[in-house]
Order: sequence, then C-alpha cells, then structure tokens
Amino acid sequence: MSAVAAGTVARRPALRARPWWPWLRKAFWLAFFALLGYLLVSQARSIAWDEVAQTLRALPLPVLLAAGGLAFASHLLYSTFDLLGRRAVGHCLPAPQVMLVTFISYAFNLNMGALVGGVASRYRLYGRLGLDEMQVTRVMAVSMVTNWLGYLLLGGLAFALFPLALPAEWDISDAVLQIAGGLLAAVALGYVAACAFSRKRSLALRGQTFTLPSGRTALLQLAMSCLNWSLIAGAIFVLLQGQVDYVTVLTVLLLAAVAGVVTHVPAGLGVLEAVFVALLGTQIAPAQLIGTLLAYRALYYLAPLALAVLCFLFLEIRHKAPARNA
Repeated sequence: MSAVAAGTVARRPALRARPWWPWLRKAFWLAFFALLGYLLVSQARSIAWDEVAQTLRALPLPVLLAAGGLAFASHLLYSTFDLLGRRAVGHCLPAPQVMLVTFISYAFNLNMGALVGGVASRYRLYGRLGLDEMQVTRVMAVSMVTNWLGYLLLGGLAFALFPLALPAEWDISDAVLQIAGGLLAAVALGYVAACAFSRKRSLALRGQTFTLPSGRTALLQLAMSCLNWSLIAGAIFVLLQGQVDYVTVLTVLLLAAVAGVVTHVPAGLGVLEAVFVALLGTQIAPAQLIGTLLAYRALYYLAPLALAVLCFLFLEIRHKAPARNA
C-alpha cells in the first residue's frame, strides 16, 4: 500500500472516533433520502404524462413488448458489470446480491446523476454488505471503465465511418467529427492492447492502486459494453418502427449521451430529446419524435426506477429489522 493510501486509511478511524461523526453520517443520509424524494417528485412532475399515455396507446403492443424486452436485457446486462469488479477486487458477495446492487445504482444513476445515484447508493448498499470504501471504489471504477469502453469504440466507429449531417449552428465539420471518432476508437483499442501487452500492470491514483485486467477480461468488458449500448439504441429503433436506420439511431444516441454528461442534467432530461430533434427532426415530425422518446423514457428510465426504489426500500427494511430484534 502506498504512503498516501496508508495515511488515508489511518485518518478514517480517527474521524469515526469523533463524537460528532455518527450525527454527521445520519445527517448526510437524511439529506440523501430527502434529495431522493425531491428528485423523484420533480422528475415525475416534469414528464408530460398525457403525451406518454397517448404515445404508448398509439404504439402497437408487439412494438412495446420488443422495446421493453430490449430495455430489460440492457438493465440485466449492466447488472453484471459489477461482477467484473468483484473478480478484480476479490470479494465474495454472491452474484445475485451484486447484480441487485448494480441494478439499483444504475437506475438511480440514469435518473438522478452519477453522484446521487451510482456513487452514493453503491457506497451505502455495498457498505452494509461488508465491503470497505476502497473495495467499493475499485468496483465502481471497473464498471465505469466497462461502460465507457464500449461507448468509445462504438462512438468512434460511428462518428468516423457514418458521420451525420450536423446542424450548421453546431459549428462542427464532418472532418472534425471523423477525427474525434478515430481518437475515441483508438483509446478503446489502446486500453485493450495495454491490458494484453503492458508490462506495468498497476496504476496508483489518489492513494489507490488499480491493476490492469488481462487482455481477455478487457475484451469481455468491450464486448459487454458494446452490446449494452447496442441494446439501448435497439429499444429506441424499435419504438421508431424503422423510420430511421439503426446506425443513425445509435449515432444520435451516442451524441446525446455525451451531451447529457457534459450538461450534468439528471437523466439528460430534455437533452436527449433536443439532440434527437436537432438531428432527426427533418426525417420525423418533432412532435412524434418527442412522444416516442417519452415512451422510451417510461420504459428505460421510469419503470426500472420504480422497481429500484422498491428494491432499495426492501433492503433498507431488511437491514434494520435485525437491529430492532437485537
């Protein structure tokens, strides 16, 4: 362990020994739950439910079932990302527990942003299952790398090989987009090459040591992530009922994803729709496009969020039950 890491670990027991530490911890989680409730209510109020209902009623049942199936497959696949982290860290939590924590965190992350969703919920849930902070951090790092690795490759190939006609006000030429695409793909492939051939297998960052996985594991990360992004695009493509080709839908989704990250809007609310309308508004009526994307949000964001909240509350109640009985 590095000197920085040792110092960090040494400071934590000292903080926890302070008399105000339990109160600070309780205040943080009370604020977390208050923010969770606020975000749930504000998100629900921001959705035009009448438009969602109208769009859903207009969509054929086989289309809804197919899109819902693809959304389910994507969430199920993402739930296995932390299993790669389990292997890297070496903890022994059962796979179903790991997948449940990942599912809850992913649904919160999608709807509430990474800090409130993917980070805070993982620390709380994994902490109660016995993992320490360093273990949770390493698990999250593996999942984050896995998620964005596929984005880099798919986005790079899409931007380089299938550049879209961007709006003039974006002031981005095809050449710039193609160069950016080539760089993105190079980063993804460079990561796989480093994992396969690099002699230096570890990296120290802020007191923590991260070890490169094997080349086989890196390829598995790449394949899982590419499949997940492809499933998400597939859900939107199915809802659009073939009005736009799949590669175009995937490319627009990838552009919208990075726009959502840059703007830090929870769930990318409005960003996703704005990018799709800007790029596809000449091919599909904007009202129809927005209605379809609202249906997509209902299937991919809101339905999993509702289930994740129930699962989160169940785990909270189950955790407190033994304490009351003790």
